[in-house]
Amino acid sequence: MEVDKIMLLVNEIEPWLIEIRREFHRHPELGMEEFWTSQRISQLLAGMEIPHHQVASTGIVGLIRGANPGKTVALRADMDALPIEEDTGLSYSSLNHGKMHACGHDAHLAILLGAVKILSAMKEQLAGNIKLFFQPAEETDGGAQLMIAEGCMKDPQVDYVLGLHVSPYAETGQIMIRYGTVSAASDAVKIMIRGKSAHAAYPEEGNDAIVMAAQVIIGIQTIISRNVSPLDAGVITLGKINGGIKENIIADKVVLSGTMRTLNPQTRNYMKTRIQEVATGICQGMGGDCTVEFQEGYPPVINHDQVLKIIETNALKLLGKTNLLYKEQPSMGVEDFSFFSHHAPSGFYYLGCGNKAQDIAAPGHSPKFQIDERCLKTGVLLQVVNTLALL
Repeated sequence: MEVDKIMLLVNEIEPWLIEIRREFHRHPELGMEEFWTSQRISQLLAGMEIPHHQVASTGIVGLIRGANPGKTVALRADMDALPIEEDTGLSYSSLNHGKMHACGHDAHLAILLGAVKILSAMKEQLAGNIKLFFQPAEETDGGAQLMIAEGCMKDPQVDYVLGLHVSPYAETGQIMIRYGTVSAASDAVKIMIRGKSAHAAYPEEGNDAIVMAAQVIIGIQTIISRNVSPLDAGVITLGKINGGIKENIIADKVVLSGTMRTLNPQTRNYMKTRIQEVATGICQGMGGDCTVEFQEGYPPVINHDQVLKIIETNALKLLGKTNLLYKEQPSMGVEDFSFFSHHAPSGFYYLGCGNKAQDIAAPGHSPKFQIDERCLKTGVLLQVVNTLALL
């Protein structure tokens, strides 16, 4: 189908896109609790006669099978909201107390459904298949990994995956792309420090785990400034401390919890080693001990050059050179699209949703987050054209 025809179809369904997006916005649900969302998506897919099934509890996989054999392209949209009380004053604000689509996943859902509406209408002309990933728990449990474990990349085998994320840091009508690494890997860190309890009046009889924890925190901060090259990137944040039972008792135990972010595997492994060495060395040197645990989180999102080149080429043609922005540095945030990008050649880009003139600029995860809804048709257009190009 010619691009001009696709653009006309996208313009025709824009009111429907906005209506669907607002419906999801009113009904935000947290990760692995997307029951209403999942049911509504199923209803919409059934109305478009798209075969689909449930995976990973609340996730959905749909399939548009072309009339002729060919490659299989997957399109992904995340579904979950955040535990935030909305403060936008919008007429379609969240109806669920303490929950909000503050990261644009409602927009992602509408864009994918819009792409389905257009692509399903041309299935008799398609050579290949389009799989639809409606993914739960991007913000929490890594729903992408759960979907992959339940076989979403198979039957038919997925050859390419496309994903996007709205961004208020670009204006509506623009997109941001980056070749190579797009976002960081994450690991949870837990350090259990053990000392010896005693009366606060007789500190020589104990071994203060709180004092040890203070030294461990300071020591770990030097890993980034003194062990990791300034030309590399790494973040260690210890965001939670739990220790002590009473103000006049020397603590015998403190637990530090945090997160570690890196961009390459070598730095990731090295930082784990150094955290273990620094924490253990300080605690033992002060007469105590500690245990360090790491829980592996999301891998980095890495774009495949061939797929990103298609996204870049189509954006230049459809949006113009001034509306294609190049992201100079990867984000130290994480995105579980990374699990898909490690299983098949993938392309992930940022869809501008900001509008400074209308004061739509609040960052994601803010209670004031909004989007310029004109970005929805831009997202649908690009996802449809990119899919057809990959097929």
